[in-house]
Amino acid sequence: MSVPPDLHQRYVLACQDKGHPENPFIVHVLQEADKNNEIWTKGITLKIAGSNHLVPVQRVTDDDLQVLASVLDSTVFVTGLDLRYNVLTDAGARHMAAFLQENSTLQYLNLMFNDIGTSGAELIARALHGNETLACLRMTGNKIGNKGGMFFASMLQINSTLEKLDLGDCDMGAECLIAIATALTHNPSVKAVNLSRPLLYSQQEETTVHVALMLKSNSSLVELHLCKHEMKNFGVERLCEALYGNSCLRYLDLGCNKITQDGARFLGELLKWNQTLQILDLNANQVEDVGALCLAEALALHNRTLRALSVVSNNISGKGLVALSDAMKTNMELSCIYIWGNKFDEAACTAFSELIGTGRLKPCCTDVEPYEVEGQTHLAELSHGLQKHYYWTPSFGEVPNKDANAALHSWLSQSRRE
Repeated sequence: MSVPPDLHQRYVLACQDKGHPENPFIVHVLQEADKNNEIWTKGITLKIAGSNHLVPVQRVTDDDLQVLASVLDSTVFVTGLDLRYNVLTDAGARHMAAFLQENSTLQYLNLMFNDIGTSGAELIARALHGNETLACLRMTGNKIGNKGGMFFASMLQINSTLEKLDLGDCDMGAECLIAIATALTHNPSVKAVNLSRPLLYSQQEETTVHVALMLKSNSSLVELHLCKHEMKNFGVERLCEALYGNSCLRYLDLGCNKITQDGARFLGELLKWNQTLQILDLNANQVEDVGALCLAEALALHNRTLRALSVVSNNISGKGLVALSDAMKTNMELSCIYIWGNKFDEAACTAFSELIGTGRLKPCCTDVEPYEVEGQTHLAELSHGLQKHYYWTPSFGEVPNKDANAALHSWLSQSRRE
């Protein structure tokens, strides 16, 4: 007969043994976990996020983590650990690395927005050389720098278990991005990677070129985030060239770059031939009307694979927006479109109001809602956005209406299985 988890009692005893005061937030989380019946069959993710607004939070320190790790060493019920927005440093990373070297049950680890630096990144990356369990790691917002990123690049040459790696906003440089892209060329396990917001100083787009080379050979990557890469049309062209022969990438995030109408032309041509891409995020670029028309033509006449498109804040006016709405009338596969932040004239407002009114575009699959003032149609912004469809739960919590987004979630689930 299995022994009850009793994580709370183990934690109390561990604190007494080490002479360390109990963290009341950890106590609360462990007490709630002990009440969860599913812990027996499915395992559980301990959500000890320092940004929790529902209960009083005492953020987890390095010493807190050392005690918690000693408790979790002796249990097989904890399969996920969410420690985002705490005050963990390189010392905490040392405790986590030691835990990862011994643990054989943890599959999900979220360390986003702590204070882990280069040496902490080295410890965690080296621990993953021999770890055969962890499938998802989030390091977002930890300033590990270029050298820290190099340690993860080395890890990707050895580890064959990790499936999702988030290194966005980590102050990585061109050298480690190139190294990571090179490692992913032959890595058979990673399905999703976030490399957004690096620190790049060259205008030559070397990193994008190496990512494109990787996409020509990689046969496992499903989701790729390249937000804030200073990417221009040259880089987009290189990516498109690679994706003509790529048969696995389903989610491409090119948000917050410097892509103009010429880059949108390359993407439009790609969409005429690519039969794999399902989600394309172009928010905060400058594709304008000409670029929107290129995308609309491809979607109306050729592409029947793309499920979601974001062109938020792209300086598109009524002509381009109407073309995109018309594309949805002939393309029944495109279900989600996000357009806020562009130039809405009466024609654009009317077009999207009709799409929503007829049921062709579901309110949960766009970021605008029509309303009327003195007989004239306008569009208001909704909080829905493409970020809700990430592999990883967004920082603001669970998707509020999973049923409403079931179609797109099912496509992503299928991508994960494949």
